[in-house]
Amino acid sequence: MSTLSVPAGTAPATAKPAAKKVTGSAGKRRLPLLPALIFVIAVTQIPFLLTLFYSFQSWNLVRPGSRHFVGFRNYVDVFTDTTFLGALLNTVVLTVVCVFLSLLLGLGLAVLLDRKFAGRGFVRTLLITPFLILPAAGALLWKTTVFDPTYGLLHFVFGTDTDWLSQFPLAAVMAQIVWQWTPFMTLLILAGLQSQSKEVLEAASVDGASRWRTFVSITLPHLSRFLQLATLLGAIYIVNSFDAIFLMTQGGPGTASTNLPFYIYQRAFEGFDIGQSSAMGVVVVILTMIVATFALRLMFRAFSVDGGVK
Repeated sequence: MSTLSVPAGTAPATAKPAAKKVTGSAGKRRLPLLPALIFVIAVTQIPFLLTLFYSFQSWNLVRPGSRHFVGFRNYVDVFTDTTFLGALLNTVVLTVVCVFLSLLLGLGLAVLLDRKFAGRGFVRTLLITPFLILPAAGALLWKTTVFDPTYGLLHFVFGTDTDWLSQFPLAAVMAQIVWQWTPFMTLLILAGLQSQSKEVLEAASVDGASRWRTFVSITLPHLSRFLQLATLLGAIYIVNSFDAIFLMTQGGPGTASTNLPFYIYQRAFEGFDIGQSSAMGVVVVILTMIVATFALRLMFRAFSVDGGVK
């Protein structure tokens, strides 16, 4: 029996066209995504590069011809600006408090909605309604119908003429934001509750575990991934809150309810200081990226890269 020999150069010659074919097919599959990539770069990266460029310039729109290069002076001014530091503190407090309260209320509502009762679908629809309202409309709704010192609901309930938006501006804004974002937290946590194994709950009930013990030892650990996801997404959106502050308090009284997005808006469109407002924007982006990177690392510990749950 004769043995067939394959020339040494045959395998590489065959592999190269195959590799080229795979690479070409992958490129063809990604080609339809090119317009979306160009659009994302045009609306996000190019404006950011321009903002970065302007952050090294001294440029006030009310003084034509005043633009010149100042290096890092704008960044030094930002970190020595007490109003900016106060707005940063307000942003942190507003984000932490609103995310915590929304998460706590969302968890309670999700646990209630996970039970079977008459009209559950109707109640679920009512509870998610605040999340479907535009933030600007929600802010105006709370300003005129809840916090109005003469005709508001709080005046009707407590019988006082307290001007809530003047005396408790940050707390009033927090109340509106919590009302708006609690349904979002409820939906995420409810999805986690409904993905829980019923067999495990039945086994715990057979073993004599109380409802509270079952919730603490089984349900809450199962919900940890969903709670982390809700916290991350809620923080990303709430830290950028602008509508409620602009329409309810205008950042006041003074700067009592001013957060970073609103203060940057003031510096850019009311103070016409393009250079310093750009520097503030860059600082906020960097701080947000640091926090988001830390939060995403925590998320990746719970969720595998391929979409499965560890």
